[in-house]
Amino acid sequence: MTIRLVTFDALHTLVTPRLPIYVQYSQTFAPYLGVLEPEMLKQSFKVALTQVQKENPAYQGDSGVEGWWSEVIKRTAIGAGANPQAVDTSLPQIVPSLMERFSSRQGYKLFHDSLPVLRRLHQMNIRTALVSNTDTRMLSVLKDLEIAPYLDSILLSEVVGTEKPDAKIFRLALAFSMQSELVPMEMQDSVHVGDELESDYHGARAAGMYALLLRRAGPEGDGERKEEGENLRGVQVVNDLWGVVKWVEQQTT
Repeated sequence: MTIRLVTFDALHTLVTPRLPIYVQYSQTFAPYLGVLEPEMLKQSFKVALTQVQKENPAYQGDSGVEGWWSEVIKRTAIGAGANPQAVDTSLPQIVPSLMERFSSRQGYKLFHDSLPVLRRLHQMNIRTALVSNTDTRMLSVLKDLEIAPYLDSILLSEVVGTEKPDAKIFRLALAFSMQSELVPMEMQDSVHVGDELESDYHGARAAGMYALLLRRAGPEGDGERKEEGENLRGVQVVNDLWGVVKWVEQQTT
């Protein structure tokens, strides 16, 4: 077996918020809504995000991406105790500010191993791609963080109209990667890396790829999508992106 393509999730895999998302929300909310209790804001954001994702997967709907995130922001603020009338009044100022913040290095940073590992994989003649359930702002983030040139293709759910764990998005990643390949590539020639057990790991496995679940140690792993009581029996886990390189090397020896 030889691995010829490694696909990566974006958030909490290659990039991570510069400060926790709820902290950045709190900073943006404060001039309009006052200081909201951090733990309530953290929980409210998680609930709001889950609800809106279920209602409008892949950023579908008539309101577009900004409308989608406006609903998340509104529910987050109200769920954390903000006055609903004040939220409605201030949304026209809050939403553009947060949209801009999370479009660049102002909101995000790279993990220490992201660029070195992508460079190493290219030295090994292995293609790389990004497969992410997010909107087109992530492309701006990747460019601003100077990591986009190290990804052979970038698939964002808003653009392709489907999202993980749907096998279609993984198959599209393979199809895009094959365009410049002389030798046909199969799904089993690829591995996907991400922090979400269902969307990243089981989604990729169901699509016929290999998969590695990322579980970073310490504070770097705080933002990962971990479900309470998750069953990792039989799941291939790596503790950093260098673990991906090691795994790939082991498959070709």
